[in-house]
Amino acid sequence: MPTRERGVRFRRGSGDCEPIGSLIRSTRREHGLTQHGLADTLASASGNGSLGRDEVSRWERGKRVPGPYWRGWLSDVLDIAPDRLHSSARAARHLRGPA
Repeated sequence: MPTRERGVRFRRGSGDCEPIGSLIRSTRREHGLTQHGLADTLASASGNGSLGRDEVSRWERGKRVPGPYWRGWLSDVLDIAPDRLHSSARAARHLRGPA
């Protein structure tokens, strides 16, 4: 199913890489989690209570890209291959352009 983010079209399973925000959102929904639920699960799994729904929302909207620390926990919690998260993070940074 094609998705759109910032006017660029991505197709799951094709050579294009889905931006990490879209990947997190779709996988979170597949797991039946809300943004609050994902934040709570990540906070519990990591032992780091600093993560909240607002940060998950920023990731999903492409306002921020989770760093390696949170990508590791996202991989564990959402069962996404680390390489896929890394590639998706690069795709999101490419879409965002220069800071």
